[in-house]
Amino acid sequence: MNSSVASTLVRAAAQTGTAVQQSGNNTQQQSDNQTTRQTGQNASSSTSTSTSNGSNPGNASAPRGTDGKPLTLQQQQQVDKLVKIDKDTRTHEQAHLAAAGGLAVGGPNYNLTTGPDGKQYANGGDVQIDVSEGRTPEETVRKARIIQAAALAPVDPSAQDLSVAAQASAMEAKAQAQIAQRSPQSAQVAGAYQPELPSVSSFSAVA
Repeated sequence: MNSSVASTLVRAAAQTGTAVQQSGNNTQQQSDNQTTRQTGQNASSSTSTSTSNGSNPGNASAPRGTDGKPLTLQQQQQVDKLVKIDKDTRTHEQAHLAAAGGLAVGGPNYNLTTGPDGKQYANGGDVQIDVSEGRTPEETVRKARIIQAAALAPVDPSAQDLSVAAQASAMEAKAQAQIAQRSPQSAQVAGAYQPELPSVSSFSAVA
């Protein structure tokens, strides 16, 4: 082998070695890059998990039952139903009270029940009203009209409300009949000492 061929082989070998080394470096660099990306992904995943955990601190503000445990779905639905009944009941009785005026005997009385959350809710109630006749037929008519307005004040009168309104209507009719039987002179005297009779519509507007 002459020196020219030997020199060529040496250069070829050197280039091959350089190529192998460069290939190895590329492989190592790719491996390092993959490791770096994987590490970054793991770190991102860890951060996401940490954020998710941080946004749900055990639902500390969630409604709880009398045992201190969060309410089940069924219990929460029961509470929601009780809340609506409570609101409707109080609105109903307040309408009676507002229209009854001075004929109301005290404030509303409520029937209470305890919900799964330990709170009390109204599920029934009543307002006591003076339904006695007046001292005169004219006063009886005035009271009867107020009673009817108070009984029918809620948007959803109950069967008891309708019964009270019917009784008040009958009481008014009886008093009107008594007034009609008077002589013109006695009716004029009675009217001079009685307040103006309120109309049913005005009391309905108040309710």
